[in-house]
Amino acid sequence: MGTLLAILLVFVGCCTNVVFLELLVRDFPGCGNIVTFAQFAFIALEGFIFESNFGRKKSTIPMRNYVIMVTMFFTVSVINNYALNFNIAMPLHMIFRSGSLIANMILGIIILKKRYSASKYMSVALISAGIFICTIMSAKQVNVANNPSDEESVHTFIHWLIGIAMLTFALLMSARMGIFQETLYKQYGKHSKEALFYNHCLPLPGFLLLSSDIYNHCIHFNQSTPAEIPGIGLTVPVMWLYLLINVITQYVCIRGVFILTTECASLTVTLVVTLRKFLSLIVSVWYFQNPFTVWHWVGTAVVFLGTLLYTEVWTSVRAALRRADVKGVEAKRQ
Repeated sequence: MGTLLAILLVFVGCCTNVVFLELLVRDFPGCGNIVTFAQFAFIALEGFIFESNFGRKKSTIPMRNYVIMVTMFFTVSVINNYALNFNIAMPLHMIFRSGSLIANMILGIIILKKRYSASKYMSVALISAGIFICTIMSAKQVNVANNPSDEESVHTFIHWLIGIAMLTFALLMSARMGIFQETLYKQYGKHSKEALFYNHCLPLPGFLLLSSDIYNHCIHFNQSTPAEIPGIGLTVPVMWLYLLINVITQYVCIRGVFILTTECASLTVTLVVTLRKFLSLIVSVWYFQNPFTVWHWVGTAVVFLGTLLYTEVWTSVRAALRRADVKGVEAKRQ
C-alpha cells in the first residue's frame, strides 16, 4: 500500500508540478527566482514544524557539512529555474536534466576513482547522444520565429547558449552534491527528512541577493488576470494561484520520492522517476503544443533507453521471470 501511494504521489505531484511551472514560465519567463523561493520557504516551514520541532531538535549531521551541501543545492536550484529565462524550452529542460547519470559517472570516475561495466559506458553514450540530438534540433529552432535580422538572430542564439551552459553547470554541480551526500550518509547514516529540511531552510537568507527580482515579480503577479478559486469563491490573481499549486505539488512530489526510497530498492525508484519524466515530457508537448520534431522524439527515446540500460532493468526483469518459472516448476512437482 505504501509503495502504491508513493508511486501515485510521484506521478500526480511531479507531473502536475511541471504543468504549473510551465504555466508560470509562459507568462513570465524570468520568474524562476520567485518560484524557487516559494518552494524553499514552504518546505522549510513544514520541516521547521514537523522535523526540527520548532528548532528544538538538534541535527544528527554536523552543521558545517550542511552548509557545504546547502550551498551546492541552492546554486543548482536557482540556476536550473533561472535557465528558463534564456530561451530554453521546457521539453529540452526536462531532457537535459535527465542527463544526470552522465555527470554522476564522470565525477564518480574523477573523484571516487570508480570503474564501471561496459553496459554502463554504453548507456551513458546513448544518453549523451540523445541529449546531443535534442539540443542540436532545438538550436535550429531558436533563430527561426521572431528574429528577422541577422544581428537579432545571433543575439538570441548566444542567449540560448548561455542557458545551455547554465544547465550543464547545474548538472555537474548536482552530481557533485550527490557524491558529497553519499559520503555523508556513509559516515552518519541516512537522515533524508533532516537533510530535506536543512537543504531548504539554510539557503533562505541567500534569496536576499535576489530580493529585487522577487519583488518585481510579486508586482507582476499582482497585476495578472483575476481567477476565482473553486468552492471558496475567493478571487486572486491567477499567477499566485499557479504558484500556490506549483509549491504544493512540489512538496507532494518530494514526499512521494522520499516514501519511495524508504519502501523500494534504488532500482525501482530510478525506474519510477524515469517513467515520470517521460510522462511529463509527453504532457508538455501535447498540452502546451511545444515544438517537438521527429528527431526530438528519437533523441528522447535514446535518452530513456540509455537510462533503462544503466539501471539494468532488463536484467532484473529476466531474473524475476526466471524465479517465477522456478517457483512454477516446483509448484507442479508438489
